[in-house]
Order: sequence, then C-alpha cells, then structure tokens
Amino acid sequence: MPRLKTSSADQKELFTTQTTRLLIVDDHALLRDGMRLMIDSEPDLEVCSEAADETEAVQQFRQLRPDLVIVDITLTTGDGIELIKRIKAHDPEARIIVSSMHDERIYGERALRAGAVGYVSKQDPGGTLLVAIRHVLDGGRYFGEQLTQRLLRRAATKEDFAKTSPVDQLADRELEAFGLIGRGLSTRDIAARMHISPKTVDRYREHIKRKLNLTTSSELIHHATLWVEQSR
Repeated sequence: MPRLKTSSADQKELFTTQTTRLLIVDDHALLRDGMRLMIDSEPDLEVCSEAADETEAVQQFRQLRPDLVIVDITLTTGDGIELIKRIKAHDPEARIIVSSMHDERIYGERALRAGAVGYVSKQDPGGTLLVAIRHVLDGGRYFGEQLTQRLLRRAATKEDFAKTSPVDQLADRELEAFGLIGRGLSTRDIAARMHISPKTVDRYREHIKRKLNLTTSSELIHHATLWVEQSR
C-alpha cells in the first residue's frame, strides 16, 4: 500500500501526500541514478529500491512490495521479459513498465504478453517515463505509437499476435540466448547468465538455427551479431 510522505511548506505548516513507491531494475547505475532523481522530484512518487539483475529484483519485489516496477530488458544477469513473468506469477496485480533501448517493435509485444502495462524507449524525452507512470497509476497502459497502431490494426482485423519476421518465431528464452550469442558470449557464459545448463543452451542454438533456416554455428553467430547491432 502507498505510504504517507511528509513535506514542509514552511516552519509552521506540514502537509502530507500519498506516496507511490517504485522499484527500478536496470543494469546501468547512472541510468538508475537519473531515473531516481527524476522520480523522487515528484511529491507523490519515490524510489524505494533499485536492482541490477533478475534475482535481486525478485527479492526486492517480494520484500518491499512496490506499487510499480520499472524494468529494463537487458540486465546484468537474467532477462527483463523473464523477470516480468516471475513478478506476475508472484503477484498478478503487479504493475510493470519497461524502459529500454531495445526496439519496441521487437520487444513490445513480448513485454505485453509477459504482463507489462507500459513500454518506454530510453531514447524518448525524459518526461515520457513520468507520463507513462501517470497513465499506469491511473489504471491505463502506455505504449509507443508504432506498437499502439499495430495492436489497433490487429484488434480491428481480429488478427492474433502475428509473426512479422523470422526472429519473431523465437520463444522468449530463445531470443534471450540469440541476443547473448550476438554479444559474443560462449555457451558456458550464456548458461551462467540464463541460469540454465550448457546442454540447454545447445538445444536453444539448434532450435534457433532451425527457425531461422541457418545451417552452421558460424551462420548463427553472424546473424545474431547483426541482429544485436541493428536492435541497438
């Protein structure tokens, strides 16, 4: 539940406002600092905690029960999409906004399916995140224009979540592995980052090659590297 935040108008008068508590999950400390400064400048908002990876974020969420969570896609360890799923499994009513450099066209629908109610690009003006927070706290959703138009077109035509590119065929965990391959991580490092066995990583590699119609590991690495560069 929101807590009361007390502020002094002058030495004689005190007033209280209901405060919404937010958890920031991002692997860049400077970005967390910037978001905290912006959010804490609002009289009715405060950052109650920060986390850099999936495991820490889940622990913080369970301990602090924040009113809203802001999540990046790429974390120190773990993955933002999987984190959203874990939080929603623990609390179906949790409100989560994604704030990421990754293209909304690639991750927006995945975040929505996982349970997010907002998606903000880090390339948007700083105030956009506050606008999204206000929309969500008012019971709404906040997504960029491109994703909004895609969802409206699909609703109008009763179209299901379509596969618009070969990468869209990948399951969320396969896409996570694909991105780590593109960043040059070894099978062992990918396994450690995703908290899975090397054999599972190898299985993901084979699934990805089949879905993307690739034959060799070299082709897989090449396509993954290009995809990572293009999605930045």
